[in-house]
Amino acid sequence: MSDKNTKIQERSARLSVAPMMDWTDRHCRYFHRMLSAQALLYTEMVTAPALVRGGALHLLEFSPQEHPVALQLGGSDPAELAKAAALGADAGYDEINLNCGCPSDRVQSGTFGAVLMKEPARVADCVSAMQEAVDVDVTVKCRIGVDDQDPTKTLPDFLEKISAAGCRRVTVHARKAWLKGLSPKENRDIPPLDYALVHRMKEEFPDLHISINGGITSLKQAHDHLDAGLDGVMIGRSAYHQPADILADADRQIFGVGQTADPFDVAKKMIPYIERHLVEGGRLHQITRHMLGLFAGRPGARAWRRTLSEGAVQANAGPEVVLRALESVLPLSQVDTAV
Repeated sequence: MSDKNTKIQERSARLSVAPMMDWTDRHCRYFHRMLSAQALLYTEMVTAPALVRGGALHLLEFSPQEHPVALQLGGSDPAELAKAAALGADAGYDEINLNCGCPSDRVQSGTFGAVLMKEPARVADCVSAMQEAVDVDVTVKCRIGVDDQDPTKTLPDFLEKISAAGCRRVTVHARKAWLKGLSPKENRDIPPLDYALVHRMKEEFPDLHISINGGITSLKQAHDHLDAGLDGVMIGRSAYHQPADILADADRQIFGVGQTADPFDVAKKMIPYIERHLVEGGRLHQITRHMLGLFAGRPGARAWRRTLSEGAVQANAGPEVVLRALESVLPLSQVDTAV
């Protein structure tokens, strides 16, 4: 990858939206892009076998407006991941990310995800093979460790091996993953966060671009991590459930460009996209399910959610449902003056 493109990706990674299964599909990413022109967006995890053996290339579809956008792959076979990475790069993704953090049973059975924290040498081989196959950045998302591993030993060893293999950018979810005994949901909440360890890794690996993930719910927290020396912050559930709180002012606060996006205007900007999707045979709720939290904390938010939830699933539902839901809320410019 050219130095210029690498710098663009590194800059975008100052704030990114985490890959989230069943959530960060292409409709969600298009919607998030309407809120922030700068933040780096990630796909849901796509397994390398699905692409290489299953031929599921429809999973790679995305809109040009989503750039910068990264494809997250799941897998553990270097040759297969290399082929999948090449398919992703050919599809136009700006980055290929290897999942070494997902703790679900389904992922473990495929010997990838968080279980790969136990095999850093294999991860290094995967990174090398993927890099040889593509001209875009190959990155890794990992945990600080799994099960009874000592993160103070496991994480630096893991980072040393993948950086030696050529990985220059990594996102660390600052929790352990427990592969047995905790559900994927519990693994997002119960293991304690260790932000300090991730910050120490930046000190130990100054040339490695390190983003932190886990439990971050505001731009203020993101600023704190960036000001303390980390290169990037990845936010997951808060960016999904309160997208305006995280993304509407991200360009101005995190990247120093642009203006605060008005959620009301963003909803209206989604109308042409919705119309195209419906013409192609799609359903309204496939898009609007990602928009339910747009007005979280604002007057009319409950009515907005109810109107969308109930209306979008009706037969032949169209953009009029969104416009009707918008009648429940006010543009940002009018909120302060509303009685």
